[in-house]
Amino acid sequence: MSEEKKSKRLVNFTELAQLVEINSYTQNKAGVDQVGKLYSQWMAAIGFTIERHRRADIGDHILYKSAKRKGKKVLLLGHFDTVFPPGTFEAFHEDPEWIYGPGVCDMKGGNYVALSALRQVYKDFGHVANIDVLMVSDEESGSDDSKYLTQEIAKDYDLCLVFEAAGPENEVVIARKGVATYQISITGKAAHAGNHYHAGINANLAAAHLIIELTALTRNSFGTTVNTGKMSGGIGANTISPHATITVEARFNNKTEKERVLSEIERIATTPFINGVKSSFTGGLQRDVMQMSNKQALLIKELEDLIGRPLKVEKRGGVSDANTVSAMGIPTLDGFGPFGDGDHTIHERANKESFINRVDDVTKILAHFNGKISVNNIEKVA
Repeated sequence: MSEEKKSKRLVNFTELAQLVEINSYTQNKAGVDQVGKLYSQWMAAIGFTIERHRRADIGDHILYKSAKRKGKKVLLLGHFDTVFPPGTFEAFHEDPEWIYGPGVCDMKGGNYVALSALRQVYKDFGHVANIDVLMVSDEESGSDDSKYLTQEIAKDYDLCLVFEAAGPENEVVIARKGVATYQISITGKAAHAGNHYHAGINANLAAAHLIIELTALTRNSFGTTVNTGKMSGGIGANTISPHATITVEARFNNKTEKERVLSEIERIATTPFINGVKSSFTGGLQRDVMQMSNKQALLIKELEDLIGRPLKVEKRGGVSDANTVSAMGIPTLDGFGPFGDGDHTIHERANKESFINRVDDVTKILAHFNGKISVNNIEKVA
């Protein structure tokens, strides 16, 4: 049987639809856990043990563990949650070229690629070894809880593959911007805007100065952006504003820019600009930069040898849990899911052929790290 036919048999879109049709909005703990329960059944069937990290308010994070033997240890990384609240976008359908539904590319489809490849490795060798899978439940809301667990787990692995969506030509992701988010609170003094204008201290005016200073931190030539995405303040037109709040996000391509921008945001956030104003901030670094490295370049070369062709690569401005692992110095590649588009919208879709291509590639890669080769169903130590 050809490799393509093997993959087509394993990429069961009816089975994938079961995952997609379960609402797993990040705040829907019951739904996220239901997805985890179904995925766990499939993983247990191919020999994985299950280590559940229970959470009270969000879905449980789950580490699927295989047997260990001599050789590199591989971590596969994904997430169960999606961005769609119950009742907003829950259907699955397909046509000859595409499948449609919440998470088909971001990233239940990617999780299914990992599962399908692992199933093929298990079928070929009778076991899976040296390959573990971590599925988290809060990636879409920033991994504020799971990033600490990811850091603790990832330190035990030699490399990490992440199953966010591929590029349009099956590119894998070699770099992602880092991101930081701050909330700045500004306190002034209320006063009647007509009778006691000069007795007031205008928090909104201070916020305006802050926004201008924060935006000036942008350096387009470096790929650094600072965006004040939300602001609010004041009581009404006839009152000097006693309070204002600003939400600001920064994205950056390298650690030098990260350090500059974070330091400057924190300095600006505590600069009054208007006499009598007090300001403070919360927040900070959300995900660190995913930068290219020599270790990553060597990993790319190794994978190219395994799949028999060059890997197409790309950089992205958006973040993922690949940022967290890469920042630890572990060679990391992202984008091993299917190609899709419309993610985070009701038009989300994924290309069927890209599933087949991805499962073929990932199967070859995981078979290598599994530590054995199979010739005519005879297993030999590699």
